[in-house]
Amino acid sequence: MQAQKSLSKEDIFQKLPVPAALRKMILPAVASQLIVLIYNMADTFFVGQTKDPYMVAATSLILPVFNITLCLAGLAGIGGGSLISRLLGVSKEDEARRVSAFSLYLGLGVAALFSVGIGVFMHPLLNLLGAGANTYEYARQYALCVIVFGGIPTVLSNVLSNLIRSIGLSRQASAGIILGGLLNIVLDPLFMFVLLPKGYEVLGAGIATALSNFIAFLYFVVVLLRLGRNSVVTFSPRVGLPSKSSVFAVFAVGVPSALTTFLFDLDYVIIDKLMTTYHDLAMAAIGVVLKIERFPLNVGIGICQGMMPLVAYSLTAGHEKRMNDTIRYSRRVGLLVAAASILLYELFAAQLSNLFIPDEQTVALASEFLRVRVLATPLMFVSFFTVYLFQAFGKGKIALFLGVTRWLVFNIPMLFVLNGLFGMFGIVWAQVCADALTVALSLVVFKKYRPAFPKQPPVPGQEQNVSLE
Repeated sequence: MQAQKSLSKEDIFQKLPVPAALRKMILPAVASQLIVLIYNMADTFFVGQTKDPYMVAATSLILPVFNITLCLAGLAGIGGGSLISRLLGVSKEDEARRVSAFSLYLGLGVAALFSVGIGVFMHPLLNLLGAGANTYEYARQYALCVIVFGGIPTVLSNVLSNLIRSIGLSRQASAGIILGGLLNIVLDPLFMFVLLPKGYEVLGAGIATALSNFIAFLYFVVVLLRLGRNSVVTFSPRVGLPSKSSVFAVFAVGVPSALTTFLFDLDYVIIDKLMTTYHDLAMAAIGVVLKIERFPLNVGIGICQGMMPLVAYSLTAGHEKRMNDTIRYSRRVGLLVAAASILLYELFAAQLSNLFIPDEQTVALASEFLRVRVLATPLMFVSFFTVYLFQAFGKGKIALFLGVTRWLVFNIPMLFVLNGLFGMFGIVWAQVCADALTVALSLVVFKKYRPAFPKQPPVPGQEQNVSLE
């Protein structure tokens, strides 16, 4: 156990040069984000192989509801993980242990309530989502598997991934998510086309997803057992409850994280709905573009996930230079990825679109859409990078302000305004225009509200005058 503590705190958080520490934290996080992106597409891809539009429509109906489980995981995982890193920075390991147990049981509680609620209100929910006579049973089967039975392991896997990363174990945190993603890709065709009879492909996809997430959860349980009884991340209720200020700090960061994730998904839903008012080619083209653009965005999210524990720890430990270097280096890497994606997507938009739908007219339109949407990639990265920074700082109210302003004040209204003025290409340009405003606001807010360090150098072993909340 001592070796684990030394590696996570002293080497990664303190001793390793910032570029090396970020590589150890960021690379596994990026890998897991890309696997998550691929496996999120797996169900849609394999269900699409049935060539049954009702099956495809049913899984699409449930996807936004399933994504809410990821919002719930962010509530407990991001909120708890950010606080744990800050507590470790001031050597409050016992309180960090209590926060980890609280976060895990918080995740379990909200996931259980959500799963039971979906099970009880399944019929009215599916009617609200628009499930008809041809899609209702498929949607019910899929929701029962991935949300009612699979919701708890899905939430807990993501919560544990965030908590384990918060103590410096990014490789172990990401391995569980990667394991679940790869298993889903393998199990989908097995259950859909081999084990279950024809007509039950959607049920097979649901079982594969739920089973994959359950196995990923078991992996994280094994990781905790191997870390030992003295691990900061623990399920044990015997560690007691955290202080009221710690509970508040978990929610102060977790609620903005959950809400901004929800609004991100809502933005995509609105784009789809607005495009349905045009021809089918436009709907198909934007669907392809929204998938392709997620690759650089998910890489950016992985960079932020790897960066956040290092910033949080350095903040409360009083390591101002290390914190600033971490911010600069990770921001630079994210912008380089964004610039590379612009270059590649501008040059190879048609070839990339053709991978998703080999229809000449759709590819031509998707290529036009992609060449516009990709221009927003660096702006989008800076926008959510700033939100992650304030989550690392423990400044949940500012993170909430930036997230809500970005989606409810800039992005979503911009979709309706530009759609009304310029039609479907107005929808495509909305992201660039809205995030230009978001970045301007983010830079002003960051300059004004970034944490201030004491002028005197920190005294080793003493708590710094930097708020944990």
